[in-house]
Amino acid sequence: MSLQRWWERAESLPGRAAGGRLVVHGGEWLQVATDAAAAGAQLLSLWVTPTVDGAGMAHVALLIDGAVLLLEQMVAAGERYRGLQQLFPAAARMQRAAADLCGIRCDAPDQRPWLRHTAWSAVEAPLACPPATRPASGAAIDDYAFVRVAGDGVHEIAVGPVHAGIIEPGHFRFSVVGEKVLRLEQRLGYLHKGVELRFTELEPCDAHRLAARICGDSTVAYSWAYCQAVEAIAGVQVPLRAVWLRGVCLELERIQNHVGDLGALGNDAGFAFGLAQLARLKEELLRATEVAFGQRYLMDVVVPGGVSVDPASAALAALVIEIGRIAVRVRELRRIYDDHSGVRDRFAGAGVVLPELARQLGLTGLAGRASLQAADLRVDAPWAPYHVLGPVVAVRRDGDVAARVAVRFDEVDESCRLVAAFLSDLPDGATSCTVTLPAAGRHGLGLIEGWRGPVLVALQTTAAGRIQRCHVHDPSWQNWPVLEHAIVGNIVPDFPLINKSFNLSYSGHDL
Repeated sequence: MSLQRWWERAESLPGRAAGGRLVVHGGEWLQVATDAAAAGAQLLSLWVTPTVDGAGMAHVALLIDGAVLLLEQMVAAGERYRGLQQLFPAAARMQRAAADLCGIRCDAPDQRPWLRHTAWSAVEAPLACPPATRPASGAAIDDYAFVRVAGDGVHEIAVGPVHAGIIEPGHFRFSVVGEKVLRLEQRLGYLHKGVELRFTELEPCDAHRLAARICGDSTVAYSWAYCQAVEAIAGVQVPLRAVWLRGVCLELERIQNHVGDLGALGNDAGFAFGLAQLARLKEELLRATEVAFGQRYLMDVVVPGGVSVDPASAALAALVIEIGRIAVRVRELRRIYDDHSGVRDRFAGAGVVLPELARQLGLTGLAGRASLQAADLRVDAPWAPYHVLGPVVAVRRDGDVAARVAVRFDEVDESCRLVAAFLSDLPDGATSCTVTLPAAGRHGLGLIEGWRGPVLVALQTTAAGRIQRCHVHDPSWQNWPVLEHAIVGNIVPDFPLINKSFNLSYSGHDL
């Protein structure tokens, strides 16, 4: 059956990217996924929702030509659904996480735990068995089967899971000869905060605050994606002024993160001047953001139905001036980075991900664009205000640290342009509308191009209008496995630099 025939069977899915929801049976799950992969589909996320008595519903969200296909299949108790890791390699860890959380497994060969660790036993499933009814686990320490590399002179270096500073836990096991890395294997999920279960305990129109706090550096992307899902279920039209202000906030978030990371990358290359100057610019931007919107990191600005604050005209004018000044300074610093031989030597050729490998592994977001994967939802599946004024997508071919740095510099410049353009054409009118969810079970989808890549929220409500399941997905799920490939053949001291050029999320991955 062609992909078009599957689309014809799908029911309309309210939310972003004009998609469809297709419930399949038996071998159709794998066939639809196979047809979608052949058509160049991008895997957005895979998850499972437990139902009753050990059964559940498997879900996979695929982006095909700018439209989302939500594929679902019921999995009976004791049965396994077909794994999709051969079609979409990033699905492997998502399938393992779904097994840990819901107790429902696929038929993939890798059945190692991913999120569980020792927080609960192998026979428990936190999303299938609420804490109040869950027995004491008494879980034993896992004997996790890391892949061993053998050979003369090969030894292992274990980093983490506890790190210095304030970053969240993650374990990195390097197999090396001398300083050359032969293999890196990651293990994440140590913190597991219980976010998806917490969503079910909140009122749908209040849970945007939790969404905004899933990942502090992507708070606008997460809260906007969540609000999109709620607004789709409610069937409301957000006022234009609020939508334009959301666009401003999302681009401010992109600028903040890129500027901060570019400074840190300079520091990792031994160029402390870059860190000092770019850290100063980020702080000045955060202060201007606070004056305009009342918060430095905008955690409570995007709300269901609009935005919580309508900035004063003088504050927005001052923000435009500050953005213009930052754009000029960042261009100057880019020239300094490009002219500095030591920085060029550290950046060029480090952590290479060639375009073909990036395509095969599903590398996404800014890291993907640095490896010739020219995907950006702001252009490929635009939403307001990007349907009026979208960005010029920054793309590089070399796929190394230098390419990822170049993409970041390009995106800072383009986001500064977008902020000024959005504010110069800011519509008048209201900044919010009333959102009331129907007393009926509904599905809604939110999809936002955050600064790392696509952020997805799939929301399902009960017949009483409560949250039955809220699945949130960070693009780091796709990109963490690619980092394992990027470090191979490099030396161990280059790992912090390569790692920072991706700057993937622990918190968005470990819910």
